[in-house]
Amino acid sequence: MVTAPPNEPGPVEGLSVGGAPVETTGALLRGGAERLVVAGSATPRLDAEVLLAFAVGVERTVLLAHPETPVGSAAAARYRAAIGRRAAGEPVAYVRGRKEFYGLAFQADARALIPRPETERLVELAQADVLHRLGAVAGRVGAARLRIVDIGTGSGAIAVALAVSLRRLAALDAVDILAVDISVDALDLARENAAGHAVADRIRFAQADLLPAAGSGDGGRAFDLVLGNLPYVRRSAIADLPRATTFEPVVALDGGPDGLEIIGRLLDRLPQVLAGDGVALLEIGADQGEAIVELVAARLPGWHCAVKLDLARLPRVAVVRRP
Repeated sequence: MVTAPPNEPGPVEGLSVGGAPVETTGALLRGGAERLVVAGSATPRLDAEVLLAFAVGVERTVLLAHPETPVGSAAAARYRAAIGRRAAGEPVAYVRGRKEFYGLAFQADARALIPRPETERLVELAQADVLHRLGAVAGRVGAARLRIVDIGTGSGAIAVALAVSLRRLAALDAVDILAVDISVDALDLARENAAGHAVADRIRFAQADLLPAAGSGDGGRAFDLVLGNLPYVRRSAIADLPRATTFEPVVALDGGPDGLEIIGRLLDRLPQVLAGDGVALLEIGADQGEAIVELVAARLPGWHCAVKLDLARLPRVAVVRRP
């Protein structure tokens, strides 16, 4: 006799089709959530719902509204495999192969950091800055395109979300976007996401440590808007992060001893790459609001640094400008 493994969602007693037991969405969700509880997931029920919706190919709301709906054997097998990966600690976004960000679906895998909701604040501020600048030059003949660089683009979430948003506002033709990353693999993923949202021809990509070298075609240029979601986790804190982060590239997390090592290196470059009236928008950790202001004062005397909060009212984006 074949039985379901411990904590595995199994067939519902008394429900069968052609003599074969059939599993329902409700039973599968209960069994999957129980297994994830044992595995230590922080959100076992939500994870189970998202993964079953992924396996079946429907929205979560459909599953929740019809717990008695039978699930085919192929979909149930996909679900069990997904639950197994999640129970081993793999992030839900990697299991599904996608992550929602700024209202868009992005491909997600181990080549780059998973886009976080808090990073959407940076995109909002970037869009507002672009629209403000375009409004200031509205009607001016021969106005040059705004030059934007997304440093440490990773999956391309920031650059792509900004490009798509500006396209909806009929403002994409007024900007020139460059996306840079030190990882060739991450850049490949970013290109795939740009292609998936039909902006691959509107974003240029370059492999470099922070910024392309002078003479490379993109090096030596002044940018109106510098965007950066660089690594800002303190090295000593990485071991204490949730288990799911162990599947993500360490290079995308490790911000050095104080978490601001790489951001500090970028600050050192700003006098050469930021236009006279330009602005840098840099994502920071929720506990780094005071530290980033002090760092800017030390590295860029006389420059201005303000810290914007995210929706949780936590420090999230440093806004850096020339005097």
